[in-house]
Amino acid sequence: MAQWLMKTEPEDYSWERLVADGETEWTGVRNHQAAANMRAMKLGEPVFFYRSVVEPAIVGVMTVCAEWYPDPTDPAGKFVRVKVRPLRPVAAEVSLKAIKADPRLADLALVRQSRLSVLPVGDAHWRILCGMAGIVPCVSPPRGRHGDACPPRWRSGPPAGSRSPRWGCRCRG
Repeated sequence: MAQWLMKTEPEDYSWERLVADGETEWTGVRNHQAAANMRAMKLGEPVFFYRSVVEPAIVGVMTVCAEWYPDPTDPAGKFVRVKVRPLRPVAAEVSLKAIKADPRLADLALVRQSRLSVLPVGDAHWRILCGMAGIVPCVSPPRGRHGDACPPRWRSGPPAGSRSPRWGCRCRG
């Protein structure tokens, strides 16, 4: 299972709007490497929601709820969309300044390729960033009726207002 980070400008699409919408299509990606990263995303994989430009920081965790499909606004058919839904806000925002200050994250794609909007996050970096965000990922994702499509759990518990203690997977709810 891979982990990801997706950037958005708050005036384009905010964490608060994603939570209110419940899920969204991630659109507007016009970089070939970012589009290739979106094609690699699998159902149920966790994704950091990163607010860029204004006070850049990781502000939440989402999950991929629909794998890539062609972007209908791209007549050439080179670019794609994925659907994501929010899992939880982070307990503590992880600022870009804090990320750059941590030498363990020096080779994180966010630091090395700052203009890329959809980035892979390796296992070690994911654990470090989760620690900085005040959330602790489980060692392995739960498996329900949907197999790997069930979003990951966190030992820190469900977000406020969740109906299920497993809060990502409705198949076991």
